[in-house]
Amino acid sequence: MIDCQQIELLSPARDKLIAIEAITHGADAVYMGASHHGARALAANSVADVADVVDYAHRFGARVYVTVNTLVYDSEIADVERLIADLYRIGVDALIVQDMGILRMNIPPIALHASTQCDIRTVEKARFLEAVGFSQLVLPREFSLEEIKAVHDAVKVPLEVFVHGALCVSYSGDCQASCLTNGRSANRGECAQMCRLPYDLIDEKGNVIARSKHFLSLRDLNRSESISALIDAGARSFKIEGRLKDIDYVKNVTAHYRRAIDKVIEASGGMYCRSSYGTSECSFTPQLDKSFNRGFTTYFTFGTERATKMASLATPKFVGEKIGKVIECKGNRITISAECRLNNGDGLGYFDAEGRMAGFRVNRVEGNVVFAAENVAIPKATVLYRNNDKEWNDLMQSSSAVRKIHVTATLRRVGDDRVCLSLADNDGHNISHCVAVEPIVAKTPQEDARRRVLTKTGDTVYSVDEVDDRCGDLFIPASVLSTIRRDAFALLDSQIRITHPIELRRTEDSDTKYVAPELTYHDNVANHLAEEFYRSHGVEKITPAAEVVPPKGDTVVMTTRYCLRRELGCCRKEASGDRLPQKLYLRHGTTTFELEFDCRNCQMRVKTHKG
Repeated sequence: MIDCQQIELLSPARDKLIAIEAITHGADAVYMGASHHGARALAANSVADVADVVDYAHRFGARVYVTVNTLVYDSEIADVERLIADLYRIGVDALIVQDMGILRMNIPPIALHASTQCDIRTVEKARFLEAVGFSQLVLPREFSLEEIKAVHDAVKVPLEVFVHGALCVSYSGDCQASCLTNGRSANRGECAQMCRLPYDLIDEKGNVIARSKHFLSLRDLNRSESISALIDAGARSFKIEGRLKDIDYVKNVTAHYRRAIDKVIEASGGMYCRSSYGTSECSFTPQLDKSFNRGFTTYFTFGTERATKMASLATPKFVGEKIGKVIECKGNRITISAECRLNNGDGLGYFDAEGRMAGFRVNRVEGNVVFAAENVAIPKATVLYRNNDKEWNDLMQSSSAVRKIHVTATLRRVGDDRVCLSLADNDGHNISHCVAVEPIVAKTPQEDARRRVLTKTGDTVYSVDEVDDRCGDLFIPASVLSTIRRDAFALLDSQIRITHPIELRRTEDSDTKYVAPELTYHDNVANHLAEEFYRSHGVEKITPAAEVVPPKGDTVVMTTRYCLRRELGCCRKEASGDRLPQKLYLRHGTTTFELEFDCRNCQMRVKTHKG
């Protein structure tokens, strides 16, 4: 492989099938959950299924990262140790972890990546995690290009950044809203998504300022236009969020970012290269708008000053692509000014008079008239959106990509009675396989016939782009040539697997001090091994995680760089700031949160409120 800086496209996988399709559609690595402690209870996979993904991924030099990124209780330590040993045994490339207790467990030397739940909010925290043995750091989604560069300049391990998908309103790992309001811990993979609920915005007297809006529900991240800038800032792994997303989503979004990253790599003149082998050919043109999203935002990529319109106030659901307006609606017959072609089976949506999302299924399309599955009453000029494209979905459910490693084949004579087939790919792998043959002179030209046999790669991951045939008039039976080809590709396959780099856990620097002498419930210490770890690095006082000892009184349950005042155009730093009362609260049913605004640090805190 040429000397270059490797760029990794990292895709999510709910299960084995999605993981394989992610790699087929261009991912350099996938991340997925194992049987437990994977932060997504609905995305668990058996060790056997993970092993199948590892086997497929390593054919292309792609990597498999497994999430063991929930807090671990003392009673679970032995189970987690056994799980990690199994994952190491099957060849998993690294674990993505949150709980520092894992660094004190009796586990094999598997590489560790610091999850976004580790809350690497400062350069000092990044340096610490590098020093204690993490091989890759997953930075907060909130980081700007400038902040990414600051960490890049301070550490030597690769930096992983999110480029697409859902945004948590709170810094990841520092959200106790679900845990302390209904007993479902986000740090244990049971998030109740309090941020996606509708809230009334009220003042301290209980007066309603705005009713039933999704004030804490953020749009989805989309950094597809910022790949080059992110690389310049020091990002090396580009992560797509979505371990609960379906296969259509993963195929489409992976293919889109594969194209975006490849353009930057191609323009770099060899400075950058992808971190796996092969090329993916898709039967569709990726379109991000076709896959689930709540509207897009670049979040804080370009700093606070450009971070506006982040929230999806109207709905946390997928609105879809705008397709036109209603001209007339009678029963189930709707005449529209369509801006695109519709299909039988499409799903259309609209906002009703109260601003709520409603929708219907299209039974039949006749020109610009659609017939709904049931009667609807939609006012004239209402904007319609397509949130389910039947034709697109059918395409995504089909076999929509192939991934091949391109090779050159050289067939040559060795002496009078042997022939050798050499195979070489574009990434430095090459083998030669020689067999004995009878020295028979052919009566007719053989080159075309030999080329046809050698280029038959069937359902393997290889594609022969060029055949250099140096055997002249030697006659080689097709059956012999087929055996040579099959055995040669088996050898190449073995070489790629055998030479797959195995990264081991980095050595922990026991002299490195933690960034603070005291830990609070925000630091998520849930077991005695985590406590031992922090104390060995100089921490003197430790308050257990909220899951272990719930804090008393009104408690900060979210810390977010997103600011509701700024989102509503009422930032306290601006003249418009006095349009909203100083004290603000969010209310949903019997739950009330108090909002605190730290204007100096441009942060908002969400607190439980029982007043």
